[in-house]
Amino acid sequence: MRLLSVNVGRPKSVPYSNHPDSVTGIDKRPVDGPVRVTAPGPKGAAGSGLAGDAVCDLRHHGGNDQAVYAVAREDLDDWERELGRALSNGAFGENLTTTGLDVSGARIGERWRIGPEVVLEVTSGRIPCLTFQGHVGEKGWVKRFTRKAATGAYLRVIVPGEIRAGDPVERVHVPEHEVTARMEFQAVTTHRELLPRLLAAGEALHPEALAAARKCVAEQSN
Repeated sequence: MRLLSVNVGRPKSVPYSNHPDSVTGIDKRPVDGPVRVTAPGPKGAAGSGLAGDAVCDLRHHGGNDQAVYAVAREDLDDWERELGRALSNGAFGENLTTTGLDVSGARIGERWRIGPEVVLEVTSGRIPCLTFQGHVGEKGWVKRFTRKAATGAYLRVIVPGEIRAGDPVERVHVPEHEVTARMEFQAVTTHRELLPRLLAAGEALHPEALAAARKCVAEQSN
């Protein structure tokens, strides 16, 4: 398991952005050399956990629980075969492109050490938006991505530090529950009946998913 690339984006004006000023940082490209990773701060006020990486729409992106977004190269390769075209590292707006790691199948609360110091923790899957659809340039992309549920994973920063392409990735903690980034994604989108099962992941869950799960359980008990 290793990091193939570290990808960052700069603000770019596009016609398909959800941002009021029509800008987005989704066009992320691999960078050379080390990149500093830190917890950015609360959602709504802070952006990416990677130095030099732009998050423009702070309403929906960025913050401590979505500080870093990872996608498996294997999933990009699968999409390449399905779409019939090449997808470069960073094509899905991910900060980290990995190999040898089932990112969508990672458990909520699973921790990865990347390189000698950085430790990240899985919080949720990625919910697609129209900006993502416009960036990929495929009609019906939101529904298609949702149906496939190869979501990648958002991560929070547990131990800050520097990472770079080629760094090894090691699982240093794997929870005993079975709640994966994929399951969390399905529970909050197309399979709401799964919401109560998310509670097994506890506080490691993205706060919004945890609140949705608790609300569902409370409604069922009334």
